[in-house]
Amino acid sequence: MRVSLGAAIAAMTMSTTANAATVHDAIRADMPMLMELYRDLHANPELSMQEVRTPAKLAAEMRKLGFDVTEKVGKSGVVAMMKNGAGPVLMIRADMDALPVTEQTGLPFASKARGKTAEGIETGIMHACGHDTHIASWLGTARRLAAMKGQWSGTVMMVLQPGEETSQGAKAMLEDGLFTRFARPSHVLGFHDAAVLPAGIIGITPGYAYASVDSVDVTVRGVGGHGALPATTKDPIVLASRIVTTLQTLISRENDPRDPAVVTVGSFHSGTKHNIISDEAKLQITVRSYKPEVRKALLDGIARIARGEAIAAGMPEDRMPVVTVRDAQSTPSVYNTPGFSAQAQELLTAHFGAERVTNPAAVMVGEDFSRFYLADKSIESLILWVGATPQDKWDAAGGNPLKLPSLHSPFFAPDADKVISTASEAMTVTALDLLKKG
Repeated sequence: MRVSLGAAIAAMTMSTTANAATVHDAIRADMPMLMELYRDLHANPELSMQEVRTPAKLAAEMRKLGFDVTEKVGKSGVVAMMKNGAGPVLMIRADMDALPVTEQTGLPFASKARGKTAEGIETGIMHACGHDTHIASWLGTARRLAAMKGQWSGTVMMVLQPGEETSQGAKAMLEDGLFTRFARPSHVLGFHDAAVLPAGIIGITPGYAYASVDSVDVTVRGVGGHGALPATTKDPIVLASRIVTTLQTLISRENDPRDPAVVTVGSFHSGTKHNIISDEAKLQITVRSYKPEVRKALLDGIARIARGEAIAAGMPEDRMPVVTVRDAQSTPSVYNTPGFSAQAQELLTAHFGAERVTNPAAVMVGEDFSRFYLADKSIESLILWVGATPQDKWDAAGGNPLKLPSLHSPFFAPDADKVISTASEAMTVTALDLLKKG
């Protein structure tokens, strides 16, 4: 029997629509369980690289679904593999660490947890960046893919990552053999909740999406003495102030204004008393950019300016400033590969409707998701945004995110139901499209 091209296309469209409805309905049916998990995770957060309860709980859930699970990858990460015939290897990543923030949301399941940072500082702990929604959506996606094995072919590599907030986790997992012990993915997919979008809106930013982040310490050395006798000293506060001022020219006069960059001096400490000129001042600087060449120019410029201002102040060679880049806390910029971004844009627009898919501008915050793409630039990589701000609060603020709690705020309380259901659905349909048979 012959079938016309039009009839074939119509049949495919009906199949796709039915499949989309199946995914949507199945995720809605899973939401009571996923919300229960979310509330439990929110009430029991764990600091970066101290995750124990969270990975154990999720590893057990993944085993129930039939995944081959390995724990303690990169100290506390989880890798869950499901091989289902020939095809691409899709890695889906969620981060699971919380922040040293004391929660003030007033939620009935608000965190009361306390702990100590790696520096030994006692603090409250809160999922103030929404990683609890990431974990629940990760499980929601895994449940659908396990239940729909007949509709895809390839390998799903579910990665639950520790230590995103301290930029340690992705690096630790890669160094522990993530791409050699398990599989080298052809595609890497993730999402982050967004306080700057209303709940349920999906954001795709092709190309550079998150900035590189570098923490720089500058120790400015002087010659101390009595505050009444400044001519007998070399004042490090004056020198450090000159350095702070001149650093601004890295952005205003040396960087191409078409390449966004930030140099912010976040901390300036020196001295102990009114009438004592200290022999040292300390600066702490955060540096943000997208392009590697801009990043290098900024870091080189900080060292050059610190030394140059010290020479101008008459400092001897043995009292030159010491500039230290904290490499362990550095994070490269995130790059969403254009092909994967365009594919997801078309797919998710068709699935959710154009009114629910947008293209936010790149941001200057960091994300160590970048390390997976940089480990092998042949990998197609994409991290989505999913709006988290409750619609009523968004409307009350007139759509101005500056009037709303941001990520990392002790008051941040996402519309978790919309975040988790939207993200689970978006990642599931993207995975099914990438891994479709034939």
